[in-house]
Amino acid sequence: MIKLIWRFALIAALAAGFAWLADRPGTLTIRWLGREIEMSFVAGVALAILAVVALWFLWSLFRRLWHSPQSVGQYMRFRKTRKGYDSLSRGIIAAGAGDAAAASKHAAIAGNALADEPLVNVLAAQAAQLKGDRASVKRIFEAMSKSADTEALGLRGLFAEARQAGDMAAARTHAEKALALNPRLAWASTAVLQVQSAARDWQAAAATIAQQAKSGLLPADDAGRKQAAMLAAQALALEDSNRVKALELATRAHKLDPALVPAALVAARCLIADGSARKAGKILRETWSRGPHPDLAEVYGNLKPGDGPEARFERVRDFVGDTVSNLEGAFALGRAAARAQRWDVARKALEPHLDDRPQARICALMADIEEAQGDKGRAREWLARALRAPRDPMWVSDGVAAPRWTPVSPVSGEIVACVWKTPFDMPDEMEADRIPAPAATTAPQIAAAPPRETVPAVVSQRPPDDPGLPDDDVDAAPRRSFGEG
Repeated sequence: MIKLIWRFALIAALAAGFAWLADRPGTLTIRWLGREIEMSFVAGVALAILAVVALWFLWSLFRRLWHSPQSVGQYMRFRKTRKGYDSLSRGIIAAGAGDAAAASKHAAIAGNALADEPLVNVLAAQAAQLKGDRASVKRIFEAMSKSADTEALGLRGLFAEARQAGDMAAARTHAEKALALNPRLAWASTAVLQVQSAARDWQAAAATIAQQAKSGLLPADDAGRKQAAMLAAQALALEDSNRVKALELATRAHKLDPALVPAALVAARCLIADGSARKAGKILRETWSRGPHPDLAEVYGNLKPGDGPEARFERVRDFVGDTVSNLEGAFALGRAAARAQRWDVARKALEPHLDDRPQARICALMADIEEAQGDKGRAREWLARALRAPRDPMWVSDGVAAPRWTPVSPVSGEIVACVWKTPFDMPDEMEADRIPAPAATTAPQIAAAPPRETVPAVVSQRPPDDPGLPDDDVDAAPRRSFGEG
């Protein structure tokens, strides 16, 4: 609309100009080479305008003819470039479809037409991968990693090739280079973290997680949880060799994730060894309120090394609180009561959880109680029931259950939450035939048998929070219990 207005205004101006000239007649005389040409002034102006238009047309025609070779060359280059991009598009489609021959053919055509196009190298690498030519793939990615425009892409390709070949050292080098090039590369950060966690380099993994949080690659909550897991793993590894450093790391982990049981256990054990039982108890209580675990009650019972079973039992009873709705608290209290030979208290703590199908550890503890009170028949019944009882809770990570806590998934190698729960839960209708609980007998109570000196078999020498040391190392140097002198 604006263009039409401008054109109309221009025509109107020209018409007004010619009208103005027509109202003011005059004569224009031209003398040149002995000739005299006389015309009206309006006709002279019109001829001048026509002359200017003719000269402009001739000049344009001359320029077009003068530059025609260059225009032809540009047109040929345009056709070649268009053909190259067409081949590039067809090659990418062929590579996506898995057609190695077509992808290689189009990659060669695109390479001849588009020498400086980075996507040509990508297509060539994909074609080589489809053909299984690993040497060509590596050569192409190495060439890409030397160009500033494609360095990150080349490093990612080299990382993938090294990881596929099992060369984790080279894979880590390529990922670290890419991360140094751009800290916001999610794949590089994740790759570096996976390699570090697989190598159990917890300190470096914690630094990488901090960088991810700083770069915005991880939400603050996830970053805090993962960093707490790394710090807890470091603390567990240093607990026996450097207790001061282990306490520092465990305390930091507990502040980041108060529900992390291994961090609370390490911090509490170190504080107890240093004589700070009050601080240890505070940490244990905070973690227990967020996620009950029997080892928390075990360590809390040993806040004062050297106390006897009765004192430890009283401390555990105060720690666990209500045991009717808390299975972990009931088991911890029952275990402490059994050690203190408080059989009636142990039975009462477990009674709310004996209906339906109690876990194997509950059945085993009930067998110990019955045997200690002299009823060997019922003890045998509880032991038989324990054989078919639901599994006891374990540390479960990515669906894999283990007796020890680990911050790294055994499936993917990534840092995932390791949860204390009953593994492989099954619906009730799929469970094996249930065995009813031993019925109460009406016979008089048999006198209690002498208490056994050994503790129930469900107690291990070291709580299940080990960072994953080989079994032979753990067996070679077992942890002393808090009750020892």
